Amino acid sequence: MNNILKISYRNLKRNYRRTLLTASLITIGVIFVLIYTAMSGSFKSYTVGQITDSLMGHIQIHKKGYVASVDNLPLDKNLNAKMLEFIESTLTSNPYVQSYSYRIKFGAMFSNFTSTTNIRLNAINPKDEFPTLPLLESRISDMNGTFKPGEIIVPELLIKGMDVKIGDTIVLVANNKNGSVNGINLKVAGIVGQVMGPGGRDGYIHIEDAKKALRMNNELEVSEIVIRLKNVEKLKDAEKSLQPILEKLNKEGKPALEIHTWQQLSPFYNIIKMIDVMNISIQIILISIVLISILNVMIMSVFERVREIGTIAAMGTPPLTIVKLFLCEGLMLGVFGAVVGSILSLGIVYLLNIVKITYSIGQQSGLILTPSLGINEILSVSIIVIFISLVASISPAIKASRLDPVEALRTY
Repeated sequence: MNNILKISYRNLKRNYRRTLLTASLITIGVIFVLIYTAMSGSFKSYTVGQITDSLMGHIQIHKKGYVASVDNLPLDKNLNAKMLEFIESTLTSNPYVQSYSYRIKFGAMFSNFTSTTNIRLNAINPKDEFPTLPLLESRISDMNGTFKPGEIIVPELLIKGMDVKIGDTIVLVANNKNGSVNGINLKVAGIVGQVMGPGGRDGYIHIEDAKKALRMNNELEVSEIVIRLKNVEKLKDAEKSLQPILEKLNKEGKPALEIHTWQQLSPFYNIIKMIDVMNISIQIILISIVLISILNVMIMSVFERVREIGTIAAMGTPPLTIVKLFLCEGLMLGVFGAVVGSILSLGIVYLLNIVKITYSIGQQSGLILTPSLGINEILSVSIIVIFISLVASISPAIKASRLDPVEALRTY
């Protein structure tokens, strides 16, 4: 085997220009795929983080039928006290759950005593909501101290449109599930910045204020329970572990509750899937580049070394050894391109993080690109390159092993 490696290395070195060109093409292909993977991974991580850590959590629990009519924010499909007690007994003992938070979602009229507009509201308990959605608090600006009852956090667009500022008193008017109208005065305590996706324009009030506005008296009813997992990578396992919640039946003998992951609730999950499809497409392009490059250099090597192949065949070299010789050359090219491409890609990613390239998504600007490469991405691309290098060498290698020694020596 050592002799085959030495001969293969010698043959590649002898035609160093062609070898260098082929290895460069493979290296460039590897760099292109890894850099694209790192940059798209940065966007993917940001998007998922904004959706899960700022808006939706990882899993949500609702009363059956709530999600289907969520655009209307139906108060008659809230989770009652018995349902909450049943769900909480399951969540507290679940090993996947890190924290959870109750929410009441409803629509109201927002008035600054001069003009009035509609607003979507999330009634929360900040002690539970902020640990469950760790990025939410960072979106809130100009808030002094903690979020308390009697205060409202107004979305940025509404602040501008209604000419409201911090410290102003506003009026919220809302209908409860029975149709009764009630109003409460609240103080503007903060501004919540925009974020991608549904819910990016919602305001926030304390859950105690929502109980007053909706006249819930002493019995709490909530629209949804938002769950944060200890490890989002185990989303599917966590969803399965929560299936006992679905065993609670309504009067009709059907499940009274429903469980949805953020992937099922967010329309942006389709964008995430599209990024994954694009990654696969780019890898297919890499495969094509490597395949054509290796195939070309191996075929040219066979044509240029016909007499040499005929000589070693006439000396009694088995066809299998000749096949190994050409496969080894393809393997060397693949390994060289994969190793050099991976090293250069890590260097480029490091420089990109130093330079700190900024980009914008919609009305959000100043976002910093933070590409990163994991060992899994590097290994998967490298294995693909090396494997394709071997596959591309098979046909030329077989062609070389089948050359007739007499005809090969007569050719030149």
